[in-house]
Amino acid sequence: MADLVRIEKDSLGEVRVPRNALYGAQTQRAVENFPISGLRPWRAFIWSMAAIKRAAADVNHALGLLDKEKAEAISKAAAEVMEGKWDDQFVVDPFQAGAGTSHNMNVNEVVASRATQLLGGEVGKSLVNPNDHVNMAQSTNDTIPTAIRLGCLWRLDELLDVVDGLAAALATKAKEFDPIVKSGRTHLQDAVPVRLGQEFGGYAKAVTRDGERIRRAGDMLRRMPIGGTATGTGLNAHPEYHARMVKRLSEITGLELHTSDNLFESMQSLADAADFSAAMRTLALTMIRIANDFRLLASGPSTGLDELRLPILQPGSSIMPGKVNPVMAEMTDMAMFHVIGCDTTVALAVQAGQLELNVMMPIIAHNLFEMMQVMIGSLRAFTDKCVVGLTANKEKAEGWLARNAIIITALNPLIGYQAGAALVKQALKEERTVGEVAVEKADAGELKHVSQDRKVSADEIKKALGDLRKLTEGGIVK
Repeated sequence: MADLVRIEKDSLGEVRVPRNALYGAQTQRAVENFPISGLRPWRAFIWSMAAIKRAAADVNHALGLLDKEKAEAISKAAAEVMEGKWDDQFVVDPFQAGAGTSHNMNVNEVVASRATQLLGGEVGKSLVNPNDHVNMAQSTNDTIPTAIRLGCLWRLDELLDVVDGLAAALATKAKEFDPIVKSGRTHLQDAVPVRLGQEFGGYAKAVTRDGERIRRAGDMLRRMPIGGTATGTGLNAHPEYHARMVKRLSEITGLELHTSDNLFESMQSLADAADFSAAMRTLALTMIRIANDFRLLASGPSTGLDELRLPILQPGSSIMPGKVNPVMAEMTDMAMFHVIGCDTTVALAVQAGQLELNVMMPIIAHNLFEMMQVMIGSLRAFTDKCVVGLTANKEKAEGWLARNAIIITALNPLIGYQAGAALVKQALKEERTVGEVAVEKADAGELKHVSQDRKVSADEIKKALGDLRKLTEGGIVK
């Protein structure tokens, strides 16, 4: 077994590390100390940290602090990590030592070992030092909050594209369903008519506005704390390092990034991360509401509302033949519950910082990246496999509306609220339509105009209730 490991040393002594691993002693200690969840860091966290190491090598060389040969090797090794070439070397559990030192050192050690290989050396006999060279002018305390921001921005456009795609699909259905007049419902009880297209237009606008919230919150992540080093003072970093790093990171990543106007705030506070998380939580709340509406509108079909027909994707029961369930709406609910749970973790971790540092950053990073992954995957599936294939059951929707006594509301300007309530009560008791009862009462001369000293005719009743679409267009029905 001895040939399967190598001996590495750190400031605490010797550590046995897998022979072929690019990581070293500090990573191995973290693996042994934190066998918590079996989870690995998200790709966004690996990519963003590698971008920082690559930029730092370039900037430190340009400032005359790192020799060209080492700088080029580190930059190339970090670029390989950004491309995903060494993902299997990132092995530290998200539940780890505070601030993220273990993840930072995992990246430092992998990049240093790979840079050593590029220089012709052997892993374990490093020509490039993970602390002195790869981590030059950096601290875990400024690299991790920088990586959190970069990792979120890396997938921001992807997330927004999915949100925009969902909003567009809902808007398309709003146009398709606009001719269908159906019963509105408030408190899950009958209400005045709406068009199915109006319901879907509301869904589309809600998703669009949630996307705008995410976009605005994302813009606040563009301020980079890199260069603050340990406490925000910038100790051990060149005076030009911060500005140069932001510029170089922008070039490497293709992202719009800004310098920080206060490095102490940018390192102490993870409020921007909490704001971004909260924006995703708001979208999650909207999606739960929409998914649950879909489940209600598609309920039955024989004993439910059955106004919507969801795409048939898979059998819904292992015992009941022919049963089909609203699986994409159910999946979306579960995904959004998970997102809200992640947001709660982020919120608790953000408030748990003390003085110059938030030591809960690893779990903030993990949950933000997980939220984005779950959001992107679930919304894309919900759009493609549910919304796009939706159809409306026009006959059922209009059938329910015909039985809805609350359309009497259209007669309020004619007969008033109290007389209308009496008609609804009678119609429900006799299981007749409210229109039938109102016409009968008008023919008998029993309905009076609410503000004029005259009787209301049956023709007036028929006219007011004759075109139910008019009831969905606002104003006073005449």
